[in-house]
Amino acid sequence: MNTLAILLLTFILSVTGLFVFIWSLRKHLFDDNPAAANVIFSEGEIGKVEEPAATEAQRNALQSAVDATHTPTVDPARDARMNIELAERVQADRSTAYATFVFLACAVAWLIFASTAGLISSIKLHEPDFLTQYAWLTFGRLRTLHLNAVAYGWAPMAAFGIAIWTLPRLLKTPLMGGRFALLGAMLWNAALIAGLGSIAAGFNDGLEWLEIPWQIDILFVIGGALIGLPLVFTLQNRKVGHLYVSIWYMGAALFWFPILFLVGNIPGVHFGVEQATMNWWFGHNVLGLFYTPIALASVYYFLPKIIGRPIQSYNLSLLGFWALAFFYGQVGGHHLIGGPVPGWLITLSIVQSVMMVVPVLAFSVNQHMTMRHHFKTLIYSPTLRFIVLGGMMYTLSSVQGSLEALRSVNTVTHFTHFTVAHAHLGLYGFFSLVMFGAIYFVMPRVMSWEWPYPKLIALHFWLVVVGFGIYFVGLSIGGWLQGVAMLDASRPFMESVRLTIPYLESRSVGGALMTLGHLVFAAHFFAMALRYGPRRVGPALFHKPAALLAAMAEA
Repeated sequence: MNTLAILLLTFILSVTGLFVFIWSLRKHLFDDNPAAANVIFSEGEIGKVEEPAATEAQRNALQSAVDATHTPTVDPARDARMNIELAERVQADRSTAYATFVFLACAVAWLIFASTAGLISSIKLHEPDFLTQYAWLTFGRLRTLHLNAVAYGWAPMAAFGIAIWTLPRLLKTPLMGGRFALLGAMLWNAALIAGLGSIAAGFNDGLEWLEIPWQIDILFVIGGALIGLPLVFTLQNRKVGHLYVSIWYMGAALFWFPILFLVGNIPGVHFGVEQATMNWWFGHNVLGLFYTPIALASVYYFLPKIIGRPIQSYNLSLLGFWALAFFYGQVGGHHLIGGPVPGWLITLSIVQSVMMVVPVLAFSVNQHMTMRHHFKTLIYSPTLRFIVLGGMMYTLSSVQGSLEALRSVNTVTHFTHFTVAHAHLGLYGFFSLVMFGAIYFVMPRVMSWEWPYPKLIALHFWLVVVGFGIYFVGLSIGGWLQGVAMLDASRPFMESVRLTIPYLESRSVGGALMTLGHLVFAAHFFAMALRYGPRRVGPALFHKPAALLAAMAEA
């Protein structure tokens, strides 16, 4: 199949999609769909905020901001029914508390390790003689340790923890088989420790994102399967008739990742050019078909819950899901532009990269319309700041990725620090910020205890936002100038290296601020886990204990 045929088929697909979109508008498929969007709320809960990370004053101000957009109604009978359902939700939360805490605690520990390794690696780019006494401290090994600690430590542990806590709530039933998840977490972390140890010792498979030896990957597969079992059992015992869109995203992510991981790590199958193609098929899809769906599922659940308002268009959220599933599969090929791979494969990758604008716009419009008239709530909700900003970073990252896939842009940015900045925009600016917000929401429910120092949440937010801003802007500018210099045949290669030094230093400054923010986050997390600090048990409870006990007795 030649390039012309690919482009022609893509044009036909786009035109068909346009007609389907026009038809859907005529059939009002993008109008509000309260029945489906309201599934995450108890009867009478719409209009009532839920923000466990807020102080009492913040929560009252948040509720006042929401009340200003609609007229609250009072219905004692409805409130009584709501109390019964909230009591059942408390039981679901209790069933997930221990497993969720284990996953999130592991995630935070790996975040600190990965941040430290990443910061040292960043310093080495402009101070190459820094910490060179031991082989495992060299840039090649330390940077790989950073990548794998993020890819298989912080990111999946946070994703699994949030999924385990969220799904029983969405399915309105307690978690089934939580012990399997705990055993899976033990095997997963044992595999990661062994894998990082092998990388530090100089043993790896030589493929980016797939450096851990395949013999150790067997433990990941077994651990991941055990983690997935409780989610399957809980889904089978659901008490809801409709599966909310967050379940679609989470379920798909937990189905796609094992396939990606197994195909990417099968020994003795991938060689030569095909191996490079598979490498970027895996590397890009693990971001787009695992981390991205988990983060989007979190946004679609936590954002409406915090502001007490369903998402604007439920059908638009489903369009985003199916468009992501359809268009993302071959996006990774644009990393091989200029390589010895078939031209039609590169063209297909570029086309699918550009078509990713469809699910991105579906999500972005939905988020903006849901937050319309509610942006004031960002002042009062610590969780919402992380989640909304993370959602905005998803838009920016995806649009930038679509542009970067174009041959004219890729010619400049390929093999430069610009690509590194883009990768961090997706995995950190989008995924990690959403996970931070989700953890701030979840932990008070897990521990039945408030965050002891609310000001540390704000400090964490500004440290990582300012730090990442410096990091991203510096690397983006430096990477682009680096690409332009490398394309100029009249300029020596070392000039393209020297001109990046100031921008690499800004990267280290930004990385240091981000790492400091992570240390603040980790200290606050474990202070809460140990119940150290001022005692505050207000918004962490759904309602007063006496009312909860009465509702459970009536049920």
